[in-house]
Amino acid sequence: MSNLGAYQWITTIAKKVGGPEKLMALIATGSIAIYKGSEIAVKKIIKAVKKSKAKAEEKGPAYKVTIPGKSNEGLKFNIDDKFYVLATDGDVILIEKIGDSNNPYFVDKKLLNKISDYK
Repeated sequence: MSNLGAYQWITTIAKKVGGPEKLMALIATGSIAIYKGSEIAVKKIIKAVKKSKAKAEEKGPAYKVTIPGKSNEGLKFNIDDKFYVLATDGDVILIEKIGDSNNPYFVDKKLLNKISDYK
């Protein structure tokens, strides 16, 4: 078994870049760039996750539907659907239904009291 192939490949690359010192400098620079790039990406991901958690906490608790129902406007509620209460005005409540792309909705307070754990 011989490692002549790998040695030949490394010496060819070193000649192309101007010598072994420059090759080592390129490898070190590339490694540092990859490390820093990964560090920046991980920090951005952590920041996004923290921001997402803070936004969820800002909305308040998520309420759960316990009985299926339908609003006068045609919004269907299934068991285990969840929603956030964004605002209230008398008997009308503005909600964000989790997992629904057509948010927000105005829903009657009596309906939510009847079909969910919102009180």
